[in-house]
Amino acid sequence: MAPGPAIRVLLCDDHAVVREGLARLLESTDGIEVVGSAADGEEGVVAAVQLRPDVILMDLAMPNLDGVGATRRISSEAPDARVVVLTSFSDHARIHEALDAGARGYLLKDAEAAEVVRAIRAAARGESPLDPRVARAVLARGTTPAAMDGMTTREREVLGLLGTGLPNKAIARQLGISEATVKAHLTRIFRQIGVTDRTQAAIWARDHRIPVP
Repeated sequence: MAPGPAIRVLLCDDHAVVREGLARLLESTDGIEVVGSAADGEEGVVAAVQLRPDVILMDLAMPNLDGVGATRRISSEAPDARVVVLTSFSDHARIHEALDAGARGYLLKDAEAAEVVRAIRAAARGESPLDPRVARAVLARGTTPAAMDGMTTREREVLGLLGTGLPNKAIARQLGISEATVKAHLTRIFRQIGVTDRTQAAIWARDHRIPVP
């Protein structure tokens, strides 16, 4: 079987040495192609619209337009591009700002090269790669008792099964409901626990030991 098309990556960082180092790493990695780079957020938005990359590695601290602002605009102007933040900032406020702006993943700059490559591939598959320290910050936003108190019994069942890694179709079959109903429950669950996708919700469910029906 012929390999699929390479994952097209755009690099956004105001430090040339970081961009060059990432480019060397990724250009030597099978299945990944660096299609461009940008030195600030404004350049990043323009490049995202023009080049239509699959994944964007985004620094947060950049001149003219920071990474959060750039991510927000890219989410609107080039919605198919998946932004993965790569930054030195690990404070909860920055993490939540970036994810709320539309970032699909969040890594810290002390990540190993292999972690960066895995994150790019995960984001290209539609997943949400999060550094474990970042995942804890994301989960902390949804740990209030009200997050569970506001759920119906069915929503708790869906969340418990999601935590086991089951896809929507299998959850629907096990609970005797339609897949569309599962998706509707998940939409409300995400809002209740303060996450943006099923990967984060599954982590939340496992961390909180949500019982499996």
